[in-house]
Amino acid sequence: MNTTTMSVANRRLLIGLLFVAIALNYVDRQVLALLKPTLEKEFGWTSSEFAHLGSVFQIGAASALLFVGWFVDRVGVRIALGLGVALWSLAGMAHAFASSVQQFVIARVALAAAESVGTPAAVKTAAVYLPLKERSFALGLANTAPNIGAILTPLLIPPLALAFGWRAAFIVTGGLGFVWLVFWIFGTRKLVPVEAPTATTAAGTDWGTLLSDRRSWTIVGAKAITDLVWWFVLFWMPDFFARVFGMTQGTLGYPIVIIYVLAACGALSSGALFPRLLDRGFSIDRSRKLSMLCYAVLILPMPLALQAGNPYVAALLIGLALFAHQGFSTNIFGLAADVIPTGRVARVIALGAIAGNLSGSAMLELTGWSIDHGHGYWPMFAICAVAYLLALGFIQLMLPVIRPAHD
Repeated sequence: MNTTTMSVANRRLLIGLLFVAIALNYVDRQVLALLKPTLEKEFGWTSSEFAHLGSVFQIGAASALLFVGWFVDRVGVRIALGLGVALWSLAGMAHAFASSVQQFVIARVALAAAESVGTPAAVKTAAVYLPLKERSFALGLANTAPNIGAILTPLLIPPLALAFGWRAAFIVTGGLGFVWLVFWIFGTRKLVPVEAPTATTAAGTDWGTLLSDRRSWTIVGAKAITDLVWWFVLFWMPDFFARVFGMTQGTLGYPIVIIYVLAACGALSSGALFPRLLDRGFSIDRSRKLSMLCYAVLILPMPLALQAGNPYVAALLIGLALFAHQGFSTNIFGLAADVIPTGRVARVIALGAIAGNLSGSAMLELTGWSIDHGHGYWPMFAICAVAYLLALGFIQLMLPVIRPAHD
């Protein structure tokens, strides 16, 4: 253990800054989905064309992640995350100056590439700078941040767009990143690793070792199977409530808020559940997998939202699904921090994010095709319901027993 450790106050500040960065990440990316009705009228987009904007974002992020994981491992989280937030804030503001679909595509690709640094940097920060018990809480809190961003965005963006125009929404949300950057520069000058670098934590830094490790592919596969649910809900739910329940630009934000409040609770519950099971004497293996099983079962009722009589019942059912997703996802991040040597955590998380972005892109395209061909939303809801049981089965197949990296 390093004899010089960060103070409790410094660790809390670090966790807080990570939380705000990830929240801003999802504020910037969700603005487009919330402004869909307005932009659809102005530019005459079809559902398939809107889906293409979403899939371009996913593919752009996946492409950038091929480099981002190595970059974070190489330069450290302080430089990587600071630079990432600055670039994605500029890209978010660039949307305000787009006047064609092609220009929106360029802005989305730039935003996706810059935002891809967020998750690898957050998980590596927890693995390197926080002790085991605080790590689970920090990852749970960090996984809550996207939901906070998703809660605030539908409350703030539609009124802002109605009052000042849709371009103002992109400028304001992008500008917030530069405010965060000032606090990050001055608040992270005294980062101290929990453990000094050792042969164990630095082992396997070459790509060959990483790609031949079953632990790496466990994380990648689990992310590929489950992330498609998150991207589907984040990108298509405003349209779902507008299309199925006839909600307007000014009112569709309320059920979205319900969904993401429940999602935030799911991430927090996972951050608390895993340490509680450990305290009861359960092994790391049993604690992780039992937690995941609970969340995998909770998402099964999601397709009932298609039969709901009003948008708020549907929002509760979809919110329960995202509660489960965030709980399961937090456990995947925790699993990565537990079993992957810290010298390659960012790259493994990046590979997992690539897989999740690509599966998410396929899900977005399937949704656009399904709607335009009269099949509606039911195929996607059915896929979401079974994804987590499939992911848990995959994890069990790949890692019959979870053991910490130092073992």
